[in-house]
Amino acid sequence: MSMPSPSPRSMVTVDQYLARERAAEERHEYLDGQVFAMAGESENHGIITVNLVIALGIQLRGTPCQARTKDTKIRSGRTPMPGHSTEGLFSYPDLVVICGEPEHHDAYQDVLLNPTAIVEVLSPATEAFDRGEKFTRYQLWNPTLRDYLLVSQRQPRVEHFSRQSGRGWAYDLHDGLEASLAIPSIACTLTLADVYDRVVFAEG
Repeated sequence: MSMPSPSPRSMVTVDQYLARERAAEERHEYLDGQVFAMAGESENHGIITVNLVIALGIQLRGTPCQARTKDTKIRSGRTPMPGHSTEGLFSYPDLVVICGEPEHHDAYQDVLLNPTAIVEVLSPATEAFDRGEKFTRYQLWNPTLRDYLLVSQRQPRVEHFSRQSGRGWAYDLHDGLEASLAIPSIACTLTLADVYDRVVFAEG
């Protein structure tokens, strides 16, 4: 997904954002009072996302875990005070896996609080945010998150961050179509050949 671009709106509260988002036809992310419109995705981004859904969805059948696609919002922040709070991140991961019963922000049940694994397909405009502030918020405010994957769309490469005991995270780089990686928190394995099936990489 391309980097969210700021909407021409002034600071809005969490309540205002959610009310507008639930009535909107297009998706927007929210960060500390600012609303960002989500741009369209590239062809490779779309292919990779579908491949990930297929690969993980099949393995999750019959388990306590389930995959959700990029229309699912995640809250990364403290419970906002009704009416005036502007703190927090509300984001749309490309793919999120929840294990056990979903926990929701409110009665609308459209914002999840307990992700187990999150996968982001990198785009040039979003990469810094996905690696930086977004991942920082995920680490600080989503204690159920065990695995965070960054998937390149320029080459067959997946970066895997896994939460260790305490506050640390381990990092593994998986490169090339022959590579594979295990995601222990959801008992799944991804082969890069499956992730990049039908993807055509640019030359050079």
